[in-house]
Amino acid sequence: MDTPTMDTIYEAISALYDNPNANEKEKASRWLGEVQKSIHSWKIADELLQQKKDLNSCYFAAQTMRSKVQHNLSELPAEAHVSLRDTLVTHLERTSPENSASVLTQLSLALADLALQMPSWKNCISDLIKSFSNKNDFALIEILTVLPQEIDSSSLKLGENRRDEIKNELRSNTEIVTLFLKESITNSQNTHVALKIIKCMTSWIQVRAVNIEEIPQNAVIGFSLQVLRDQNSINTLHEAASDCICALLHCLEENNNNENIERLLFDSVSALEESYHMAVAHEEDEKATNYARVFTELGETFLEKIVVSISGGTPHFALRSLELALVCVGHHDYEVAEITFNLWYRLSEEVYQRDYQPLTESFKPHVERLIEALARHCQCEPDHTQLPEEGEEFYEFRSKVMGLIKDVVFIVGSSSVFRQMFATLQADISWEQTEAALFIMQSVGKNILPEEYTYVPMVVEAILSMPEGTHLAVRKTCILLLGELCEWIERHGECLEPCLQFLVRALQDKQLAYAAATALQSICKACRPQASNHVSTLMRAAAATDELSLSPLAASALMRGLASAIGCLPHPQLAVAMREAVSLQVASLAELVKSGGEVRKGTASDPCVWLDRIAALFRDVDVSITVAQDDHPCLPALADAWPVLQQVLEKYGADGRVTERWCRCVRFGVRCSGRRCAALAPALCGVLRAHYGARAHSSALYLAGVLLDELHATPAAVPHLVALLRDVLPRALALLQRDAGLTDNPDTVDDLFRLCIRFLQRIPLEFLSSGVLPTVLQCATLACSLDHRDANSSVMKFLYDFIKMGNKPRTADKQQIKALTDGLLSAHGSELTHALVAASVLHLHAYMLAEVGEVLLELLQWQRAAGHDWLQAALARLPRDRAAAATQHQCWQFHQYAMRAEKNKEMTRLLREFARLYR
Repeated sequence: MDTPTMDTIYEAISALYDNPNANEKEKASRWLGEVQKSIHSWKIADELLQQKKDLNSCYFAAQTMRSKVQHNLSELPAEAHVSLRDTLVTHLERTSPENSASVLTQLSLALADLALQMPSWKNCISDLIKSFSNKNDFALIEILTVLPQEIDSSSLKLGENRRDEIKNELRSNTEIVTLFLKESITNSQNTHVALKIIKCMTSWIQVRAVNIEEIPQNAVIGFSLQVLRDQNSINTLHEAASDCICALLHCLEENNNNENIERLLFDSVSALEESYHMAVAHEEDEKATNYARVFTELGETFLEKIVVSISGGTPHFALRSLELALVCVGHHDYEVAEITFNLWYRLSEEVYQRDYQPLTESFKPHVERLIEALARHCQCEPDHTQLPEEGEEFYEFRSKVMGLIKDVVFIVGSSSVFRQMFATLQADISWEQTEAALFIMQSVGKNILPEEYTYVPMVVEAILSMPEGTHLAVRKTCILLLGELCEWIERHGECLEPCLQFLVRALQDKQLAYAAATALQSICKACRPQASNHVSTLMRAAAATDELSLSPLAASALMRGLASAIGCLPHPQLAVAMREAVSLQVASLAELVKSGGEVRKGTASDPCVWLDRIAALFRDVDVSITVAQDDHPCLPALADAWPVLQQVLEKYGADGRVTERWCRCVRFGVRCSGRRCAALAPALCGVLRAHYGARAHSSALYLAGVLLDELHATPAAVPHLVALLRDVLPRALALLQRDAGLTDNPDTVDDLFRLCIRFLQRIPLEFLSSGVLPTVLQCATLACSLDHRDANSSVMKFLYDFIKMGNKPRTADKQQIKALTDGLLSAHGSELTHALVAASVLHLHAYMLAEVGEVLLELLQWQRAAGHDWLQAALARLPRDRAAAATQHQCWQFHQYAMRAEKNKEMTRLLREFARLYR
């Protein structure tokens, strides 16, 4: 774009911030965004800051400067960086927080980001202190705060070499910075300045620039503890002081070799208990939250030492931190209690890993008190008529409580928790207390030993004889508890029939129906043989699904329960029952196809409703079949449904949602029938071929993989499967080879390579000799850099399985397969090695590199000599014309270590460390 006039810039800024017309605001925002992207924005931002016409224009200019330095510094020649630095320093010297704190922050970030990207600016910290000291201390504090924070910014891509250089510079200047902050806090009575000083110290602690040994003499840390002790501290200062102490404790956890420092910090923090109680007494919930964070961090810092010490028979002085955390769990606000959850998760992990009974016993009292307090927090409000719904904060909290209790319950034992809650129920308590106790029981229900004869029978009996007038929330939790007791019910068959009858009756209440259906599903699945005696009861309930107006989820759960019961019938009866259950849904689906009305999601006019029910029936039927049997009792039901299913796809195939559910439905039908549905292979392959040719919906590729899984051992089906691959592959690859085709279609990448994996695993010779592999490998090479977890994982699994074929073919056609694989690896190995290395260092997240490492290790082991040259060439092609890059020596070192690596763990570590040099 041409350089706009300053008047035009001011008009656009005014429109962005002051114009009440939303369209004009949006128009101004888009235009100013284009200005920021242009090369002219450097000069425009500088002029706006010099003119200082108004706050909005200054903020726009400062934000532009920060954005340009962060993302577009390469637009300026290196010799212009010094001039830019001097300009930013000048603007900062003229900026005061009284005028605009936000402008000051943006300019500080711009200068910090520039310093980090200017390796030529040696001793930048001391230079900044000299430049600003006694001129604008507030600006200096802001710069010293944001500079450490920006070191690990993913936007800057400094590279590990530069990060190490900067961190060393920070450490070498810690003393002078600490002294400057001490003088600032001593000389200023301004709370806002104190806030900034604490935040600055926190930044330096977080990047490990502060020496733990010097903590006792650190004035800012002492001041932070003083703020936390003072009940009159303002909330913002209190929160900043809490952040500072938490950062310090986290740092201590990684560097805890000085017991004197440990004791000093522990005593200082644990002494804050009285301050916490004062905050609670004065209803200062924000401060209580801060203390909970500090006490939790204290517990986590010392947790490993506490556990090791108790394992050795000696209590640790920091054990009291768990008491402090429990005090916070006792706070009236469940959000304060929730802050401590990670501590309890970590404690349970430590205790579980050690598996030492005396250690487990030591923490029983803590966990008992924890569960008791959590039961109180799980109580609903007395005026509520039902349980919290999914999506509500209280629902999410109770879900977290359930997860935590499941994790820690082994320490006290499930029966103990059941007994504890049962004792609560014996008293004359309110409905919300009753419901909370039942909810805690529900959390441990699946862990109850089947041999428990004391409390569970009384609870089950009480549930089954519950009066109709019982509060709705209590009834719902009782139903869910029955579902969780499914394994106990399986061992106590006399309870099954009354439980089923109770739950079937509960289906008639819309507010209880989903809970009842899921409980039926759980119980029928756990008690399959016994439940088969009650198929008629369950079938009647399934037939009444629409009459009862069950939600789609409730209906599917009921169908799954019915299928579990049907699966244990003798095969002749099973076939009849399955046809009856499926036909009820297929009949409605057939009517829908004929009617041609409008599809309304989740109603009877939605084909997905019926497809999901059919899928549920085939999914859970779980029939026991011997290898010798040629027929399957569920096959008649699938054959009955197939013509209607074809019609559904023909009519609704343009709707991606319906297609996905259709494929899912057929998938479960095929999985259920296995190789016995081979007669349907030509029709299934034909439908998928036609549909994918017209719609290219990725779920068709997934279903093709399922067909291959089930039918690969049937010779008659194999030609249809190979032909299906040949037919769908060109369309899929064409889709992925478009501009941004990989990033726009990760589902296709995922499902296509899952399909290829199955071909490699099931019929490798046919796949390798089909002629499609060169194109598939080219696509896989491009997809190595796709930053999508599932899709990239499928690509890597395919490549690993393919290369493994060249290293260790495991089939009867070993020589032929190895020859074909070797030829393909020779042709594509070099490019593939480069793609894997480039993806690792330039494109993929660190957590994705384990699978890349597995592939690279296998590839380098295929032929050592070739692998040596491929890796060397791949490293030589990595970008060098950037600040974040490995040195020649580091590339050589990586090559040496990678060629010696024997285990994936080793290769993954090498890739992660090497990648950090480019990020």
